[in-house]
Amino acid sequence: MTSSPANLYLDLLKKTLTFTLWPEPPAPAADPGARLSLLERAALGYVSGALERAEIGLFSTRQPSEEARREGRTWPAAAHTMIGLLRLDNLQACVETALKEGVEGDLIETGVWRGGASIFMKGVLAAHESTGRKVFVADSFRGLPEPDPKYPADRDSNFHTFPALAVPLEEVKENFRKYGLLDEGVVFLPGWFKDTLSDPAINKLAVMRLDGDMYGSTLEALNALYPKLSPGGFCIIDDYTLPGCRRAVDDFRAAHAVTEGVHAIDWAGAFWRKAKA
Repeated sequence: MTSSPANLYLDLLKKTLTFTLWPEPPAPAADPGARLSLLERAALGYVSGALERAEIGLFSTRQPSEEARREGRTWPAAAHTMIGLLRLDNLQACVETALKEGVEGDLIETGVWRGGASIFMKGVLAAHESTGRKVFVADSFRGLPEPDPKYPADRDSNFHTFPALAVPLEEVKENFRKYGLLDEGVVFLPGWFKDTLSDPAINKLAVMRLDGDMYGSTLEALNALYPKLSPGGFCIIDDYTLPGCRRAVDDFRAAHAVTEGVHAIDWAGAFWRKAKA
């Protein structure tokens, strides 16, 4: 990779979004992003609440390894994305290839958390002075849904119990503003995927990045968006390592005779490129 101004900017943007330039700051010990049982979370919440009333804070210090940050194996306290540098590298390659080869369409992320990957897509467009494409930012902005009985693969999912996954819309917008990347080319789609991804404003897509964790969320996104993915476009799956997500992808590909090979990005992510006509 050359040290052009665009590449230097995007390299810095990736390091900033993943917070790899700084030590991980102390996080509240009752941080709901921690993978705790409901009982453990309740106990920590009670203790933290009592200490807070006494104006005493209870914090934990955790320093993920460089490799963990690179591969997105941590729930960061301050970073704007948890997907790691490898998946950001892949996202950059997909968007830049689409730009270079003139693949028609906009960009979309479904499931955005604090907005980091969507911000990065917008940053790639800005670095290459591409002004004609939109970045769609789709999320409930209130966490993941409870398991839907019509998707048995999600029966045991407890993602809806993680408050840290519920990042408000205004917070995500503010994160875009912090990077100077909030403009009319960023389109927010608040709500459940089953209600929002049929938006007629989504016409053609060059890159679709799905981060829905669950079977239902992943399948709904694929059903709504894959027909709009242009030939030569990229379909990125953030959670292919999760059984529900992987099954949704495999079921969709089988049902629609999608035969393009799936390529691993890292321990969690995967992608394929839609065949050109």
